[in-house]
Order: sequence, then C-alpha cells, then structure tokens
Amino acid sequence: MTRFRSTPLMLAAALFGAGCSGDNTTMPIGDDGARMYNQVQRLGNPLVSEVFLAKRSHALHGSTGPAADQATIQAEFINFIATVAGRNATVQNTLAAVLLPDMLIVQTDKEPTTAGWLSWALADGYGGRKLADDVVDAGLVAIFGPLLDANNVSPGLSTDNVGNDSNFLTVFPYVAAAN
Repeated sequence: MTRFRSTPLMLAAALFGAGCSGDNTTMPIGDDGARMYNQVQRLGNPLVSEVFLAKRSHALHGSTGPAADQATIQAEFINFIATVAGRNATVQNTLAAVLLPDMLIVQTDKEPTTAGWLSWALADGYGGRKLADDVVDAGLVAIFGPLLDANNVSPGLSTDNVGNDSNFLTVFPYVAAAN
C-alpha cells in the first residue's frame, strides 16, 4: 500500500524535474501565456533599409515586424524606385512584391547546394545566397540595371565596385576570421 501512495509523489517530482533545464535565460510571459520578445533590429535584406528607406525610417523599420511592412514602409519603398531610381511601375511593383515583407525565408525542401539571392520570384523558388555572392551588386542590378527591364539601365549605379576579399572555410562556421 505504501508503494501506491508514493507513486503520485514520485510522478510529481519527475514532472517538476523534467520542467527544469540548465537554460538560465529568462523570457517574460504575456497575459495570454505567449512569450514576449523585444525586437532590437531587423535586416532581412539590408538593401531594403539601407537603399530604399530614408535614414529617418530606419528605426521604424527595425522595430516593427515584416507583417507591418505594407502599412509602414511600402509607400516610401515604391516612391524611391519611382523618383530616385526613375523606374517604371512594373519594376516598382516587382521589387516591392519580391522584397516586401523584408524577411529571410528558409526553404528546407530545396537542394542546399543551390542558392538564389533575392527571393522566390527572382531566384527560381529559392530565397538565399552563397557566402561569396555580392548581394549589394545583385540588389543594385535589380534596381538600376537591366535585370527586370532591359530599358531601365543607369550605367555606373549597378555596382558598388567593392570586390570580395574573404577566404571562406570549407567547414562550419565557413566565415574566416576578420581581416
């Protein structure tokens, strides 16, 4: 009989022990039980913030989530493409559709040895890049070069003229020490 009385006690102790871990991180819990996070910055595609948005908009873009992009930055984004870059509505809408919401998408169903640089629309269904890809030049070609419209070309603006001087490792973390 003693064995049966101690069973609930042992079960409770086992459940309590399983709920504990060595993780010392604290995370506030909201009233609804959901974990709450404090977003400090976001740069899914750095060109969205650094090229398309005015400096005054960086804090708003960095502190809101991708779901707010249409309401908070899309108009400014398209305005830059239209007025500063001088691109037609097709290019404006294509870049907005591809780059907004500004987030990284991981597609684990794609062959990992392939990579695309912008997103699914311009990268054959794979949003990502290789370490050696020059993402700034790729983005500038999309904005100022013939990638989306052969007639939309601004010579000299489709490269930052900065070459890759990094040696990448063949094993994780792949990125060599800073030089």
